[in-house]
Amino acid sequence: MLRIYNTLSQQKETFEPIKPRVVNMYVCGPTVYNYIHIGNARSVVAFDTIRRYFEYCGYHVNYISNFTDVDDKLIKAANDQNMSVMDLADKYIEAYKEDVKALNVEPATNNPRATDNINGIIDFIKTLVDKGYAYESDGDVYYRARKFNGYGKLAHQSIDDLESGASQHVNDEELSKKDDPIDFALWKKAKNDEIAWDSPWGKGRPGWHIECSVMSTKYLGDTIDIHGGGEDLEFPHHENERAQSEAKTGKKFVNYWMHNGFVTVGDENEKMSKSLGNFVTVHDIIKNVDPQVVRFLMSTTQYRRPIQYNQANLDAAANNLKKIKNAYNNLNYRLKDADSFNDPKVDQEVRQIQADFQDAMDDDFNAQNGIDCVYELAKLGNVYAERPIVFEQTVKLILKKLIKMASIFGVKFETDEEINDDKINNLIKERDQARANKNFARSDEIRAILKSKGIILEDTAQGTRFRRE
Repeated sequence: MLRIYNTLSQQKETFEPIKPRVVNMYVCGPTVYNYIHIGNARSVVAFDTIRRYFEYCGYHVNYISNFTDVDDKLIKAANDQNMSVMDLADKYIEAYKEDVKALNVEPATNNPRATDNINGIIDFIKTLVDKGYAYESDGDVYYRARKFNGYGKLAHQSIDDLESGASQHVNDEELSKKDDPIDFALWKKAKNDEIAWDSPWGKGRPGWHIECSVMSTKYLGDTIDIHGGGEDLEFPHHENERAQSEAKTGKKFVNYWMHNGFVTVGDENEKMSKSLGNFVTVHDIIKNVDPQVVRFLMSTTQYRRPIQYNQANLDAAANNLKKIKNAYNNLNYRLKDADSFNDPKVDQEVRQIQADFQDAMDDDFNAQNGIDCVYELAKLGNVYAERPIVFEQTVKLILKKLIKMASIFGVKFETDEEINDDKINNLIKERDQARANKNFARSDEIRAILKSKGIILEDTAQGTRFRRE
């Protein structure tokens, strides 16, 4: 029985989908004004891991994750780089897709863009205005937060505390336009020559929160099973989504709110963020580190827990990943001389490990306990592979379960033949050329790729040699 921690209720609840064996999930995507950093990737990997477990359990998952392709940050970055907002967004959307593909993240069912949904956003806002939940003020449109009964419940804060906080973070010009400090923007009046669209309130562009409500209801319906994102989105983003969506539809917006923990760095465990300048982008790190190791580090930590990003944890992830792959290779090797039939005692041990794995993952996707079961299965596989006589059906059973369970954490397997001598030599030639061109980043990347596959390079006076670990 799968149980999920719901941020709204602050307790674990039995998962009951709206439609049998179907999960409708919306996860807030990136604001595409730069490369994503490891902290951004945490959310992407966490919910991909959750999605994969649903699929492992036989659910069909409709997975929607948006691109915010117009806002203040994009406008500023586009001006700084002398590009149009749309060209900048296109550039970083493609970079995002390349980076998450390297992390073995499954493609979303759909990645809608805010700018492709302007008409829907305007219609949504008009409905809120007509219902008295929103008002126009000098070309801006604001949502009346206090009118929504229960505003603040997702953030678990009183509306008076929220008002006090809002008053400290809103400038005088904006405050003068609002009826109440906690009201938030649905539509922003265009400034100077910045990107804008026509609307009943004049030229402008959407506020940040409205786009997710529009795209979630458009692609998944008025009420969805799961809405996810980083814990920094609980307030104001998700609180505002909930308020505007339920005011518009009159229905419950989300059944299960899920939020992942931060990635921290340094001795003080400081949150990684672009605003603090303490971030490292996925685009840069995977030049020198095997993307599977980065993925493995993030996916094997329970999604609500923080992750400390450092070299020690990367090394530990690499070692643990290697153990699983070694077990896979050892078992594949023994298929060559395996006898027919199976070993019922070992088969039963495999099925018990699988049952323990499902119990762990059913407990709010407890990846840390789940991956322990994968390690246990890998250990069993290694011990079995060392027996003088092994049985083909049992070897295949262990392999099947190992592949299926490990794939939830993004692990991809390759047989020894897939990294044969010809491929190794071709990569060595490419590395030699990269070094000659002083492209040391690519040279290091090739060394890391080969090392992840158990191939060690040795640079000698006679050229580069390789050996298998």
